[in-house]
Amino acid sequence: MSQHKQPTPTSGGVPVTDDLVNQLADEAEAGYDVEALRRRGGRPLMGSGPADVVPVRLDPALRAALTRRAEADNRTASDVIRDALRAWLHAA
Repeated sequence: MSQHKQPTPTSGGVPVTDDLVNQLADEAEAGYDVEALRRRGGRPLMGSGPADVVPVRLDPALRAALTRRAEADNRTASDVIRDALRAWLHAA
């Protein structure tokens, strides 16, 4: 008994077929104009360029206080940390 499996769709719902794969491969081999590519979503820039991720270890009490403050202000923990760091450094 053979089962006919439907092609897996792309995020836009288009089925990924051999024809589509060949078409996309041909486009890629021809090269892309990087300036013409549409910018996708993602995180907005913070300041003049991409932001760095800086891991920080917090003890449980400090983490709980951060979580409470972020929830009370309806903000993310990262927003609260950035604002606190800016205030401490007196940076704009």
